Amino acid sequence: MIKHIVMFKLKEADGKSEYENALEAKKRFDNVIANVPQLQRGEVVINSADAPQDNYTISLLCDFDTIDDLNAYQTHPAHVEFGKFIGAVKTDRACIDYEY
Repeated sequence: MIKHIVMFKLKEADGKSEYENALEAKKRFDNVIANVPQLQRGEVVINSADAPQDNYTISLLCDFDTIDDLNAYQTHPAHVEFGKFIGAVKTDRACIDYEY
């Protein structure tokens, strides 16, 4: 199995707060989860309002059977569409992919 963890620091954009953009990202990633067959498990978590403000805003936690499945996910139209949104509201990104 491959674990794919991505963290994003979001910003205010298009008249929405960082938190509102996090909620929108979560909603949009639900579409990715529903439509990418290679994605075995997907979850979006939002940083606690009580946590330090320099933390990342959201994290995507994803499981794939193989690295080839992860690569297919990266180019899937649902993921590409999500990427367009997140690209407009993120300031930073960090990622790790590992076998477990």
